Parts: sequence; C-alpha cells; structure tokens
Amino acid sequence: MSSCFASPETAALPLHVLTPDALGDWLASQSDMVQTWVAASGFSGALGTALMIPGSDGQPEAALAGYGTPAQRARQRFPLAAAVPALAPGRYRLASGDLDNAETEALGWLFSMYRFTRYKDAPEADRLLVAPEGVDATRLETMAEAEWLTRDLVNTTAQDMGPEALEQAVRDLADRFSAEMSVITGEDLLAQNFPMIHAVGRAAAQAPRLIDLRWGSEGPKVTLVGKGVCFDTGGLNLKPGSSMGIMKKDMGGAANTIGLAQMIMASGLKVQLRLLIPAVENSVSGSSFRPGDVLTSRLGKTVEINNTDAEGRLVLADALAYGAEDTPDLMLSMATLTGAARVAVGPDLAPFYTDDDDVAAEVAEAALTQADPVWRMPFHEPYETMIEPEIADLDNAPSGGFAGSITAALFLRRFTEGAARYAHFDIYSWQPSAAPGRSKGGLGQGSRAILAALPKVLDL
Repeated sequence: MSSCFASPETAALPLHVLTPDALGDWLASQSDMVQTWVAASGFSGALGTALMIPGSDGQPEAALAGYGTPAQRARQRFPLAAAVPALAPGRYRLASGDLDNAETEALGWLFSMYRFTRYKDAPEADRLLVAPEGVDATRLETMAEAEWLTRDLVNTTAQDMGPEALEQAVRDLADRFSAEMSVITGEDLLAQNFPMIHAVGRAAAQAPRLIDLRWGSEGPKVTLVGKGVCFDTGGLNLKPGSSMGIMKKDMGGAANTIGLAQMIMASGLKVQLRLLIPAVENSVSGSSFRPGDVLTSRLGKTVEINNTDAEGRLVLADALAYGAEDTPDLMLSMATLTGAARVAVGPDLAPFYTDDDDVAAEVAEAALTQADPVWRMPFHEPYETMIEPEIADLDNAPSGGFAGSITAALFLRRFTEGAARYAHFDIYSWQPSAAPGRSKGGLGQGSRAILAALPKVLDL
C-alpha cells in the first residue's frame, strides 16, 4: 500500500465536489442525460455521498462527491473523505468545487486509504487522488506515511509488538535515515541507573529496554520521549477484562513519537533530534513490582507505588530524567497515560501541558491548520500536594480520583529539570469507531500539530 497521490500523468476521472446549494448551477451546464441520471439517482450533494456518471459506453466518465452544508462539514475533520468510500475504485482529479481547505481535504483523502492488513487481507480498492493544484504534495505524503506507520504500530497485537519488535521498528527508522541508535536492555538498566523502567518491565517474558535514537548534528536540541508499554495488564492491580481488551495500544505514545521522528527526519528539519522510548510490558509474575513498594528513580527521588496500573509515568520518569541531562531546547513526552484525560476531553482531543505560553500558542494554532486537535490543560500548582505521600517523595497514584491527568503531568514535570522547555501530551491514540479519514483502531494524535509548530517554536 502506498501513501502517494496518483501521478498527474495517469488517466483520472474528473471529480466534481458539490454542495447542495451548488448542485443546481452545476447541473444547468450539463447534458440532458447527466441531469436525468443525477435526478434519478437521488444525488443531492449531501455530505458523504457520491455518484458515478456514466458515458455513452456505460463506463464512468466523471464522478460527483457530496460536500454537504457548512454546518455538516464543521462536524467532520476531513469532510471530503466522507465521500471516498462511496466512490468506485480508480483514480480521480478535482475538476470543480470549492474546498474549505485543499491541503486538509487532500490529507484526509490519503488517510482514508489506510488499511491494516497484517492479519487479514483487504481487497484492493484504492481510490487514488491526483494532488490538487497548489498543495504541497511531498509534505502531505510525508505526513500520511508517518500516520500509517503510527497506526500500524498501534494496531499490531502485543504478541507481535512487544519490546523487541518496538526496538526493531526504531532500528528500521534509524537505518532509513542514517541515525545513531543504542539500546539498554534487561539488567543493564539497573547497572546504568534506570531502576523504574526495570521494575515495571522485569516481570515480562521480554526484557525491558530503553531505546535511544539520535539524528542531526546542528540546530536546537529536540528530545521526544514516548511511552512504550507494549501491553498493560495493570500488573498486580490487574485490570478487568473489559479494560484490558485494547491495551495493545498502551505503546501509542511511542508510536506517535516514532511517527513524529520520521516526519522530522523526512522533512530535513535542522534540529538535533533525540528519540527515547522506554519499552516494557506490565505483566504479572513472581517478580512483579507490588502495591506499597517504594521505588527509587534515576534522579534519586523515591516513589510510593499505590497502584501498579499507573506504570507509564514510572518508565517515562526515568527516560525524561535521562533526556533532560542533555539539556534539550525542547523536550516533549507523549503517552496514553490516563483515563482521566479521556473523561475530560473525550477520544478526539489530545490534551497537553506546558509552562511555556509561546509553545502552547504555536501548538494550538498549528492544531487548527493541521486538523489535529489539541487542548491545553494546566499544570495546576495547588495539586502538587496530591502527589506527595507520607513515606516517599512522590506518589504514583494519588487516591480520590480527582484531576488524574493533571496530577500525572505534574508527576512527570518533576523529572524534566534541565530541559529549557517541556510539553506533555496525554493522548488516546485510538479511534473508537470509523470516521472519515480515520479508520477504527490506532491513530496519530498531536504529532502533525507539533511538526507544524516546531519551526516557529525553535526559530528554524
């Protein structure tokens, strides 16, 4: 499967994108046969509808895509993509119609081509689009390719996407872009002072590890840290089956940072990029860490374990502390960290935290232009006491259930001293049901907004 647009040199059917209001004017300029066909077919220009127009030989000679009303389009991230499944397989070029945003609609079209075929063949039914005039086709293809990689990583089951396979995915990326890569695995994590990564992952069949990729030798230092919990049983605080069903996606933070790293390298941004992924499985065995344990982190801060199902912040803490030692100009963490974030903003929005108003403003503005919605949340200082237990420096799971996403973000911030600027994204990385341009399953969130914001944030 290719993320590319159709070549403009290949034959392509003209596609007319029509709103209900524009349909009448368009029909008035068409032949009697076309007018009769459209009327008989009941095509009205409604969002998500399409119609093939036959020629005299019965073969399609054009196609119509319904673009709906402004109110309908406002409810969709990629309105044009809603019509793609209703079109016949083939190649198309935009012939008429005013798109709200040609780049966004073209990207949504590319996203609609995604199929996850590792375990089940999907019929070849591609509907390829010639890149609309004026769009940056290379940039859109770069984003689509990274999105497909992110979705593939999240959708792959844990039996095939454990810490070893996640390491291999990063190694493939390093090989492609001639990046440097190192991995610290198993007992070496203890020897090199990553005790919490080791503690969370030591019960699993595959050894825990810290994956470290570096690329670029000039420009600002950008460090990405992605939560790579390849499966989360909850540990000894075992999740119920209903909550464990999609825990293959608990490495969604890692998948998103891998996709973002690919976009940064493919775009040739003048940065010194670093990607850190603590890759573990939170499993149950005789060596599992326990509720009530007190772990010592890389920074020396002690952490009381009040719930082994709050493991993501533990592995991120060691990785963040390590990344901050390199004094990056910007450090970003991405993680499927808390259910509280989903309660707060639902599955579509990616909440993020930062103390830097300029970073927040640039990311929020970029999110609007990239159809990649985010929402700023507060590092609310009065809640710091909630993560300070009696017998240790920090609590990994404050009781009470209030402000869970905020307290998790505050926990992580304690480990970022040394980074000039820091932002944390508490993402879901999962599409609960299919939507235009977004198939059910793994999903990239926030990475396109970050990519678009980086040049302004870093003065590139």
